[in-house]
Amino acid sequence: MVNIAIYGANGRMGRVLCEATINSSDARLVAATVRSGNSLKDQPVTHFVNQGTTDVMFSDEMRLPKQTDVIIDFTLPIGMKAHLAYAVKQGIPIVIGTTGLTSADMDALTAAAKSIPIVFSRNYSVGINLLENLVRIAAKTLSDDIDIEVFELHHRHKIDAPSGTALMIGEAIAQAKGWQHDDVAVYDRTQNEQAKSQKEIGYTAMRGGDIVGEHTAYFAAEGERLELTHKASSRMTFAKGAVRAAAWLKNKPAGLYSMQDVLGFD
Repeated sequence: MVNIAIYGANGRMGRVLCEATINSSDARLVAATVRSGNSLKDQPVTHFVNQGTTDVMFSDEMRLPKQTDVIIDFTLPIGMKAHLAYAVKQGIPIVIGTTGLTSADMDALTAAAKSIPIVFSRNYSVGINLLENLVRIAAKTLSDDIDIEVFELHHRHKIDAPSGTALMIGEAIAQAKGWQHDDVAVYDRTQNEQAKSQKEIGYTAMRGGDIVGEHTAYFAAEGERLELTHKASSRMTFAKGAVRAAAWLKNKPAGLYSMQDVLGFD
């Protein structure tokens, strides 16, 4: 049994993480934090999740109970950095699902992982992590005379584009091809009046409605096209994966781990 504290518990993903933790046979919710001054402070968590029972109340950030085994954080980058610093100070393992991180943020994760165990993934879905393996196989197996594109769809409130998951897929393809991702990634062709290079990965992002998440990797050749797609219909799939990662992370040595490590794919 792993005792989990969740940062940003009042957000869309935070509430689903609370529900997944409450209903997991391998986990127990011990804290659900909100920003200082938030109106939900001292309100029962169960008033805002669909099912499950717990006596945990929403509490202020940075006030985690001593029995906390692992923190889960899916907040925005600015909040994540503060939570990461707290986790290092207290020596608490942390599962991070924050997207839109800069290279400096990633450097901070790498540095923190020298002190505590961290799982970082842009997507905690088991299906997406399987897709990551499949695109590697496709990239290695198919010839070089193919065109590679990554297409992603999300709800209108998602602010980063392309999504972290789309980048995860593109980075896996680039690694399999032996390319430096930043050298081959193309995000905008509006000013590029020339034919597409076959040594590039193009990204397209769509935002609309309440789409939870859809990602497709296209491998297009003369005469055939391979499409590898994952569609998420509920945030619960990500939440369950994060709780699974937290249970796995408990008692692990310091280091920076991925969901691929949690699932035993690497």
